[in-house]
Amino acid sequence: MSVKIRLQRHGKKQKPFYWVVAADARSKRDGKYLEKIGTYNPNTNPATIELNLDSAVKWLHNGAQPTDTAKAILSYKGALLKHHLDGGIRKGALTQEQADAKLAAWLEAKAGKVDAKKEGLTKAQAADKAKAFKAEQEVNAKRLAAAAQAEADAIAAATPAVEEEVVAEVEAEEAPAAEENNETTEA
Repeated sequence: MSVKIRLQRHGKKQKPFYWVVAADARSKRDGKYLEKIGTYNPNTNPATIELNLDSAVKWLHNGAQPTDTAKAILSYKGALLKHHLDGGIRKGALTQEQADAKLAAWLEAKAGKVDAKKEGLTKAQAADKAKAFKAEQEVNAKRLAAAAQAEADAIAAATPAVEEEVVAEVEAEEAPAAEENNETTEA
């Protein structure tokens, strides 16, 4: 029986979620499996991977062949490195302590890289939000200025009409008064 370490799709349409499983090569993609080794969620940024390292290494020792994507996941989490170091221990090139120290150093460096990427993504997201907020404020300021200008123009346009009415009323009041003054001076 040929065993493969591969991904088994779960989730819903457009939102895939995968289980990393050890399965018989002849079984269906989402069918029967021998053991669930971990999970992989590509919907998050960076992708979330949970893997039982010891179980994955056990299957690699027993001859399981990972698919391309599963191999990338196992490499990312250090399962292939641990398998390689265990081979060195079996041959006598390393002691268990040396192999554990190398794996721990590699895992620590990898965790630092992942944390740096998460920080970079968080900073980029915050910068994008700040930039969008600033642009929105500028648009709002222009909109308010345009509204104030339109209101001022409307008032200015209405003012001459009001002034003309006032001037007409004043002239109408002054005309009879002037006629009265003319009549009183003639008499």
